[in-house]
Parts: sequence; C-alpha cells; structure tokens
Amino acid sequence: MKKTTIALITLSIILILSGCSDQTSKTDIASPQLSPTASAEGLMTSAIQKADKIEVVHFHATQQCWSCTTVGQYALKTIQERFPKEYEDGTIVFRDINAELPENRDTVIQYQARGSSLFVNGITGGQDHIQEDIRVWRLVNDEQAFMDYFEGKLKELLG
Repeated sequence: MKKTTIALITLSIILILSGCSDQTSKTDIASPQLSPTASAEGLMTSAIQKADKIEVVHFHATQQCWSCTTVGQYALKTIQERFPKEYEDGTIVFRDINAELPENRDTVIQYQARGSSLFVNGITGGQDHIQEDIRVWRLVNDEQAFMDYFEGKLKELLG
C-alpha cells in the first residue's frame, strides 16, 4: 500500500474514535448561530420564542460506540413517547445523519457538526435557531433523567 493511503486510513480511524471519546470533555460554548440569550448549559433563557417546528438531528459516524448510539435512541424515544402528536404531524422531526456519507455533507456544514453530536433546531418564522446540546452526554447513563431533561427542553421550545 502507498504511504498516503495508510496515512489517510490511520487519520480516519483517529477521527472516528475521537468523535465518541471527546463528548464529555467538550466545554459549553455557544455557537455563532445561537441567540445571545443562550446559557452555558445549552438551554435558552427568557427570550425564548415559540418554535413553529423543531428538528432534532443526531449526527454520527458509520461505526458508533454505545453512548453515541444511545443518545440517538433516547432522543427519538423521548420524542415518540412524550410528543406523539407533534411527531406525527411533523412539528417535531427527528433526523439520524451519518456524517461520513457524502450525501449528508450539506447538512453537516449547515449544523457545523463535529463528531457524534445532537442538535436541536427551533425554527421560528423560517429562521433556524440551531444549538448543539452537549448536556445529553452527561445523562446517557440514566435514561429517565435523559428523557425528563430532553422533554423539558422541547416543551420550552414549543412554548
């Protein structure tokens, strides 16, 4: 094999593995797409506008670790069980995106996704309000706590 091929394969493996392992070490930093009222925990404060639609987007690699898979499963389960009407009518949409596939490139760029991640986009008047929710990674070992937290977050966005 050529040296460049081996280097690319090695780099790909490192990037995939770091996508799962770095979730608990990320700091809570507001992305440029967040409103200035976003708090350090990724929750919106007093200037919340009711979202017309909510997109929950789970980004992952082709090979997922347990926590990466579980975050997506718990998010979808919360939506299906606690918001069945909104899920059915499309007010809340769940998207599971393999960030490594070329056909998902535009979505990865739109959300500025890095590694495994969960984003919530409260769409108001056609305007995206995208925020990464990193708190879910601390709750992945407690399904009930995860679902209670995530339900509260979605209720807040629904108004």
